[in-house]
Amino acid sequence: MAAAEAADTQLMLGVGLIEKDTNGEVLWVWCYPSTTAPLRDLLLRKCCLTDENKLLHPFVFGQYRRTWFYITTVEVPDSSVLKKLLFVLSYRMYLKHGSPVKMMESYIAVLTKGICQSEENGSFLSKDFDARKAYLAGSIKDIVSQFGMETVILHTALMLKKRIVVYHPKIEAVQEFTRTLPALVWHRQDWTILHSYVHLNADELEALQMCPGYIAGFVDLEVSSRPDLYDVFVNLADTEITIAPLAKEAMTMGKLHKEIGQLIVQSAEDPEKSDSQVIQDISLKTREILSNLAPFSEVSGDGEKLVLNFELLKQRRFPPATENFLYHLAAAEQMLNI
Repeated sequence: MAAAEAADTQLMLGVGLIEKDTNGEVLWVWCYPSTTAPLRDLLLRKCCLTDENKLLHPFVFGQYRRTWFYITTVEVPDSSVLKKLLFVLSYRMYLKHGSPVKMMESYIAVLTKGICQSEENGSFLSKDFDARKAYLAGSIKDIVSQFGMETVILHTALMLKKRIVVYHPKIEAVQEFTRTLPALVWHRQDWTILHSYVHLNADELEALQMCPGYIAGFVDLEVSSRPDLYDVFVNLADTEITIAPLAKEAMTMGKLHKEIGQLIVQSAEDPEKSDSQVIQDISLKTREILSNLAPFSEVSGDGEKLVLNFELLKQRRFPPATENFLYHLAAAEQMLNI
């Protein structure tokens, strides 16, 4: 299934089927209403049916040129002539009836009425899937448990809208980790920066590099030798975070970062606090940092926005690392008069 981002709504673009037959051939069988050749090629690449290792990934998702895709894969019972079947909606209907017509009917019902009911799948209500609940689906506490004080590197990179690449050989680990990271900058509530499943494919990389800042997930370790793709590289398998040479100046850590790191760790390690409470603690600190820019800001010449007065910032005589961070933060928040 594919969904496109719009200003106030999410539009389902379509639904499709990919099958792998008993001869090992992977076929794009059906879609409704239609798809483009680039998106079809992407989905064939993302579905695990084309993988040589033959591992079955029950669910993967990602983003490509502002279109989200969701792929679910199941193994068909031995009674079927198909060995594996990729499905995205009402797959039980397909297994039962052997025809995608019922899938199309369910898709149209969800698209037009926001509800789909069937004996095979039960009830589906669009209103039950609130975006904010999805934002809170991951665990910030798990990330902090793994990286400790180094979590502040991830927070800083996200605050400065840097490019973060995450590697792990298992796609499930990559997706669980990457989908949680935007919560570190909860005040933006921007999950459009998430590209949770990227291949080292020329077309995908071109689309990715058009984004000014992102979180990109890879299962190919070769990405570690592509510093042109990242400012911060997270080797999730080895619990290592590396800052690329060209990003070190903007990412210089100081007293302020130590304070932020300690707050994140203390909040996450509190057994009485939930993940949402940890996110709230980090968000409050983030807003406090952003408020530090206010005294050094002035209305732009066109009166449309606040811009940083760098001379006022220098007069405050912050520690060099803090001044450097606030300057780059102002750049990320588009507060520089360029």
